[in-house]
Amino acid sequence: MAVRARPSLLSLPLLTLAATLPQVAHAQQAEPRKDADASEEIIVTAARTVLPPNALPLTIDVIDKQRLDQQIAISGSVTDAVANLTPSFSPTRQKLSGAGETLRGRSPLYAINGIPQSTPMRDGSRDGFTIDGFFVDRVELIYGSNALQGIGGTGGIVNQVTVGAPKTEGISGRVLLQGTADNDFRSDGIGGKAAGLVQWKSGRFDASFGAAYEKRGVFYDGDGRRVGLNLTQGETQDSTTVSLFSRIGYQLGDTGRIDLIASRFELKGGGNYVAVPGNRATGLPTSAIRGDAPGKPAASRTESVALTYTDTALGGGNFVGQIFFNRTHDRFGGEIAPIATFQDPRLDPAEKLFDQSENRSRKLGAKLSYERAVPGFEALTATLGFDALIDKTEQRLIATGRVWVPPSDFRSLAPFAQANLKLFGGKLRLAGGARYENVAIRIDDYHTLASTTYVAPNKATYGGVAVAGGKPKFEDLLFNGGVIVEPVAGIRAYASYAEGFTVPDVGRITRAIKVPGVDLDHYLDISPIVSNNREIGVEVKRGPLDGSVTYFWSSSDKGQLLIARASGIFDVQRQRVEIQGLEVNLGVKLPVPGLKASIGYAHLNGRYDADAVPDGKVDTDLDGTNISPDRINLAADYASGPFSARVQTQFYLSRRFDGKARAIDDANPLHPQKLFMNDFGGYVLTDAYVRYQTRLGGLSLSVTNLFDKMYIDYSSDTRLPNDNTVFYAGRGRTFTLGWDYRF
Repeated sequence: MAVRARPSLLSLPLLTLAATLPQVAHAQQAEPRKDADASEEIIVTAARTVLPPNALPLTIDVIDKQRLDQQIAISGSVTDAVANLTPSFSPTRQKLSGAGETLRGRSPLYAINGIPQSTPMRDGSRDGFTIDGFFVDRVELIYGSNALQGIGGTGGIVNQVTVGAPKTEGISGRVLLQGTADNDFRSDGIGGKAAGLVQWKSGRFDASFGAAYEKRGVFYDGDGRRVGLNLTQGETQDSTTVSLFSRIGYQLGDTGRIDLIASRFELKGGGNYVAVPGNRATGLPTSAIRGDAPGKPAASRTESVALTYTDTALGGGNFVGQIFFNRTHDRFGGEIAPIATFQDPRLDPAEKLFDQSENRSRKLGAKLSYERAVPGFEALTATLGFDALIDKTEQRLIATGRVWVPPSDFRSLAPFAQANLKLFGGKLRLAGGARYENVAIRIDDYHTLASTTYVAPNKATYGGVAVAGGKPKFEDLLFNGGVIVEPVAGIRAYASYAEGFTVPDVGRITRAIKVPGVDLDHYLDISPIVSNNREIGVEVKRGPLDGSVTYFWSSSDKGQLLIARASGIFDVQRQRVEIQGLEVNLGVKLPVPGLKASIGYAHLNGRYDADAVPDGKVDTDLDGTNISPDRINLAADYASGPFSARVQTQFYLSRRFDGKARAIDDANPLHPQKLFMNDFGGYVLTDAYVRYQTRLGGLSLSVTNLFDKMYIDYSSDTRLPNDNTVFYAGRGRTFTLGWDYRF
């Protein structure tokens, strides 16, 4: 089940370095708190603190293994599972790319055991697909901007905590077999998955090894047509995935432990279909026919390794130290028609040059934190830490070897301190701290592509511009603070303020420079994004009720917006952005034993300064590329003995976009035109899931889009409103039959 917890500013900074800490070790210092069923103590490892969730004044949701597996069976991925359960999270695009998917109107930071999966210097938007959900024990969601996690996560954190060490001596494990089919059981719509995990424990030593393989067929919409493919950005349909996982641990004494965790995830497109453009005017969505996709199919590969040492009684406190290495290789597919941006008359005067790009990124990082009660003043808990990150990213064109985004080096050094003061026996708490962020970016001299300046109708413009590289540096002291009042156990209110930090998509910015003579040492568009998050919340967890109401508002003076050119390539604009929202969640145990009902609601309003000469006043709605629709979630769960079931409905509410936003017109760059923003009509989707546990394992059947609703997904309906090639329908009714067994 999903456990709602409210962590704090103290928690948020300290990413999941404690993810590998044994639960018994946490319990030595944590003030116990039970979940809604009073069965287990809640430990939020993303908080990197042993303080209980009710000591922290921000919003956190925990999706446990049972609910996570249920949602993955319904929708197919961890990202979809999070989106289904979180009203303020955008509906997913059902593609490999998560571009435009936001949490509270800003980009979330995806992490695995605290290791960032994003590539901030050139966001390829593949960070939601870096590990198979079979190896994820739970997902911790941290809402809102906060610099304490380091770079990224201005909308929040989606931290995937991998399976823990085995608790019993000897061999144990789990296997999964799963099959998926569209509503009419077409042969090319059939998919399947097989996964296994073997764990072994002997005394102080333990080891876990696992593998998962998945083959996905094509998707069909509610009218029985193939869903169109985005060959460039990548697809999850018509693809194969191989995911490997390993964990080796050793207990050092009674309180110390060392863990080595490694994973590898690779998704490859099949390249067996090509897109057939739709027609927005008639409502006909993009479809697909069999055919050989040009070039190499889109693919994504992520490899990660982390070494963590924890000691829960080092000098009377809790120490966590981690070093990690992560690298990604994201290949983008090619289009049948030559991409105008890639043309260069020097290479092909006929301007029919075929090319495609790939991102390569490497990260090396370290995180240290030490937490303990202050001697002689036990009501005050203090945390000191230091984080370091080095990231190197580039984007190249693989057919011709040209550089689209020059190699970019990012370095961050960040000491931080947090404090949490308990007063009046815990009825009042004060939390706060600061993080000093010191960032350096290095980019050598380079030339933009020949056609970067702009592309006139049917003709590529000759000649890129020379850009002088540089080593811009940025530093800032980012604060957070909050207060929690809990007059009665289970009823509390909190208010908080936190500043978040990230860099814009530097790759999009540097590759799109049009003016000769730019010097990156003085180019303000690559300066960091500093956002803030103010939040007020009330929470009730008593008896059959589990509810919360949260109001938040955030702003950034130089935020990041994705604005589409007429060619379909997205550029970055730096403008003031303001977002505010209301989140309401209520769960209740009904009089029928085993029956629960829940409702969630999110309202988001985002605007930005669209003036050609910014005046600091927001005047235009954020469009569907940059903010999610309002939503209502309804769900009912039932469990009795070996049987369990869930029905959930998501109401994506209609939305109108107003303002004076301006498109970047490639054909006439000196006279920008008003951007036409599609209004969103809304749609309703219902899913169902049943499971029966036998002595030989559990059998489950899930149905996505139970009523076979025909709809255009939110992203397609609101992005690129003049492009008929990206007018995608959502997936129609889909069945998934699964069997899993634990031993």
